[in-house]
Amino acid sequence: MNVIFTIITALSALIMCVFEPSAFLPALLGGARKGVECCLTLFCIYAVWMGLSQVAEESGLTKRVAAMLSPACTRFFRTGDSEAVGAISMNISCNLLGIGGAATPFAVKAIGRLEGEKNEYAQNLLFIINATSIQLIPTTVIALRAAEGSAAAHDITLPSLIATAISTGLAVAVYIFCEKIKHRRAKKCAM
Repeated sequence: MNVIFTIITALSALIMCVFEPSAFLPALLGGARKGVECCLTLFCIYAVWMGLSQVAEESGLTKRVAAMLSPACTRFFRTGDSEAVGAISMNISCNLLGIGGAATPFAVKAIGRLEGEKNEYAQNLLFIINATSIQLIPTTVIALRAAEGSAAAHDITLPSLIATAISTGLAVAVYIFCEKIKHRRAKKCAM
């Protein structure tokens, strides 16, 4: 992928230098400035949400949320590991709020615990849910749109909710369906 992007960038720069040499340097510097502004915006968003998630964890809020989601997560992910269930619960909560960056450490912790119990089903399911993640409030996208001067940065909320709900529901359903087929085949082979 790096090679492809390097080739595209080099070709674009070459074409611009040939056809519009006076615009090349301003475009290059303007793109770099926008890239830095975007990185700083994302950094601030993630810093705030990571700080809030740390406060929630230290105050015991994460344990209460995990306790509420624990029965559903235990059954859905087929695990009895309370630490894994807690991390999964917090991961899902962060993803629902659209803060995938804050969700990642919880996913890593949960995957580590699930690897320990050799629960491949739960690991795959968590990966699928993270890749598609339903977002009730797409905070990162709203913040980026606001930073770019969008007049209605929050207009993405409903389309995002619909798209992520469909993608997550469909992905989870397909995975569970494939797991059932795999399980049936394994039973037939064992006979």
